Amino acid sequence: MKSAIAPVDKSPSIQVIARMFALIDALAEHSRPVSLKDLSAATGLHASTAHRILNDLAMGGFVERPEPGFYRLGMRFLELGNRVKSRLSVREAALEPMRELHKLTQQPVNLSIRQGDEIVYVERAYSERSGMQVVRAIGARAPLHLTSVGKLFLAEDDPQRVRAYATRTGLAGHTSNSITRINDLERDLNRVRQCGLARDNEELEPGVRCIAAGIRNDQGQLVAGLSISAPAERLDEGWIPKLEATAARISEALGYTPPRR
Repeated sequence: MKSAIAPVDKSPSIQVIARMFALIDALAEHSRPVSLKDLSAATGLHASTAHRILNDLAMGGFVERPEPGFYRLGMRFLELGNRVKSRLSVREAALEPMRELHKLTQQPVNLSIRQGDEIVYVERAYSERSGMQVVRAIGARAPLHLTSVGKLFLAEDDPQRVRAYATRTGLAGHTSNSITRINDLERDLNRVRQCGLARDNEELEPGVRCIAAGIRNDQGQLVAGLSISAPAERLDEGWIPKLEATAARISEALGYTPPRR
């Protein structure tokens, strides 16, 4: 006899969070400030409860009080929304060029962004014909200093920030090739700054090498990295011009104009 699978409860497990969501949804339905009385009626919350939650949201910038007793969504939502929009636009601009690069190299092509002291894999062009098992799934994370894209981002930091990163993380290694000393990392980052490319020589996963080029937005900021992964013995230096051209194409789609030489 098959066991029944319980339905997934998508409602928050903490009551106050459910009430907060209800208030946010109620505010989102109006373009003008909404009175506490109307929010209480729309959500079924007692006015004192709604007032207390709205005050907490206001402290975080998620709600504003343009006048006593009236509320509207705060600028914090716009700030966070722009961050999400930036990530999504990078993915949208990168998807087709990534597929074309994969067809040329027959190896996995990865799109990654930085979050704190890690990179996050947000997209991948991949097929079984590459002959290489994909170890890191979309959404997976990895330390900056062990990945080619992570090194691109570290190379953008000044020496003090790089040393602060090393102190926070301890430069833990995953393989015998991992860079675990600050002096070695600084030398590697200097090479990245000089050539504009970064490499992972079996530093994250044994038997896997990667090369990466940066993707920049209309402000010239590094917003993502594009990398090719391959079995260590099959990584082809001839892929570099194709990788650079693809990263430049994506950057151009985001509005980036490279400086004149």
